[in-house]
Amino acid sequence: MIILGIDPGTAAMGFGVLKKTKKKLICLKYGIIATSKDLSDADRLKKLYNGVNELIRKYDPDFLAVEKLYFFKNLKTAIPVAQAKGVILLASSRKKIPVFEFTPLQVKMTIVGYGRADKKQIQFMIKNLLNLKDLPKSDDAADALGVAICCFRSLTLDK
Repeated sequence: MIILGIDPGTAAMGFGVLKKTKKKLICLKYGIIATSKDLSDADRLKKLYNGVNELIRKYDPDFLAVEKLYFFKNLKTAIPVAQAKGVILLASSRKKIPVFEFTPLQVKMTIVGYGRADKKQIQFMIKNLLNLKDLPKSDDAADALGVAICCFRSLTLDK
């Protein structure tokens, strides 16, 4: 089973690819798809779409997990993030990949067991859960790995 986790964003879209083997959950790749602020909104979305499609082509995920949009204090942030999420949903739909959405609270509870955990606590637990050498450097990539872990746990609890 391969899960592609994505943290939507237009400047930096985090991603994490996890694979379940018989014995453990391993991280195949994580990082960000970055766009330049000099690009038009349409060109940024096109770059994100192409990046998500490339990840899907390369890793052939069975499931896609994405951070669920929640209440935003800043409407200027909410709209571009929603557009980025639309790109993710379109790419997954075109390849018929089931999508699961998780709130930041669900991810924190799954990873740390505490809904008010900070970024460092989450990164530390992700590093340990996936046996990574270092903490994920990008918050966006760490969030994407967290969403993927949350999806994995959700799928395995249903069985």
